[in-house]
Amino acid sequence: MNYKTPGVYVEEIAKFPPSVAQVETAIPAFIGYTEKGPKNEPTRISSMLEYEAIFGKAKEETFTITDTEEDGVFTTTAVVTPSPFKMYYAMQMYFANGGGACYIVSVNTFQDEDDEDNLVVQTELEAGLKLLEKEDEPTLIVFPDAEALASLAYELYEKALDQAELMKDRFVIMDVVGEVAEFKGDAGPGVGPSGKRLKYGAAYYPKLETVLSYNYDAAVKTGLNTTLDLKSLKTTDSAKYNRIKNAIESKKVVMAPSSAMAGVYAKVDSTSGVWKAPANVGLNYVVAPTVKVSHEEQMSLNVNPDTGKSINAIRSFTGKGTLVWGARTLDGNSNEWRYISVRRFFNMVEESVKKATERFVFEPNTANTWIRVQTMIENFLNQQWQDGALAGSKPEEAYYVSVGLNKTMSAQDILEGNMVIEIGMAAVRPAEFIVLRFSHKLQEA
Repeated sequence: MNYKTPGVYVEEIAKFPPSVAQVETAIPAFIGYTEKGPKNEPTRISSMLEYEAIFGKAKEETFTITDTEEDGVFTTTAVVTPSPFKMYYAMQMYFANGGGACYIVSVNTFQDEDDEDNLVVQTELEAGLKLLEKEDEPTLIVFPDAEALASLAYELYEKALDQAELMKDRFVIMDVVGEVAEFKGDAGPGVGPSGKRLKYGAAYYPKLETVLSYNYDAAVKTGLNTTLDLKSLKTTDSAKYNRIKNAIESKKVVMAPSSAMAGVYAKVDSTSGVWKAPANVGLNYVVAPTVKVSHEEQMSLNVNPDTGKSINAIRSFTGKGTLVWGARTLDGNSNEWRYISVRRFFNMVEESVKKATERFVFEPNTANTWIRVQTMIENFLNQQWQDGALAGSKPEEAYYVSVGLNKTMSAQDILEGNMVIEIGMAAVRPAEFIVLRFSHKLQEA
């Protein structure tokens, strides 16, 4: 300071280096259709109650009821053709499996039942995806209604992978739509122009039978042109009302697994860390997978030797329940980016360090600044190593940070205003295959 007036002045001297704050790692953005709420406005919520208050509930389904009597015994059956709008059920699965704060992008509200446009529209979902480019916080992308697009869903996933690769701070959770062979082949998401974007997404199979019941209309069909009002039936014939109600509620919602997996990602991140594989975890609200995947069938899912694409199986095990039994990105042939946890850990570190180093923009590009930057990043990586995210018995085996003239920069770089920082990390990898080797020990005299 330039002192000009006599007196006592207090100065505080900073002794601690700047620090890197770890960014959130599991903030999914769900893009789809809702009953109400702001359209095309990414909205942050943190509970199911908040979702219902802003976006409403599920679309009311119309059931066709058959109620027959024979020898005093009633047989009641309910048939429904579910609508393609699954956002509400997706949120139930997400929060039930450990989800927390998330974003909802409502691309439209439900259409009237008589409207011919009562469909999921690819362009509307793509427009919702485009809005996410302006949002910094979301780290996962989920499309609960993508299944209704059939094979066009893969075009949507292509664009989501493009965005993830461009922004390098998000990851796409996909569902296998249609046949597995189509997903793993040319019809499914491809590597794209860069040849690298497959590492920014993961796919799960099969669909899940849940414990959730459909939201239904009080007016149910009982024939070709006849309807029955359940509200009035409750007071006039409670026995019949209960039979119909039980028949309706016995029809359980079948869901694609992506929304439940978003909850698993959030739970594993909060309890262990983003570096822990989101696998070997039981799923809540799930009765069983709709397809029983065997050990042999999973061999062909785990990696496709032709396209390199991997699909993570969700399997049912006796005595264990329904478990997530795969932890691979789509880029299953890559030794670098084979595992979801490795890709997402690098996403977290890259975004955290990027935000922390923004304070050094326009600082003098000199050794003093380089030391401050290097120390800041090393302290952050050392904490990651202590938490178990990096392999190595000592810090120098786990990571390195290099910055400086004739190290990462030339004199020309400095003249051009570039500060180049090189960071290397030995990220831990999941033990996907545990091999136990047994042999006889020869008897000794």
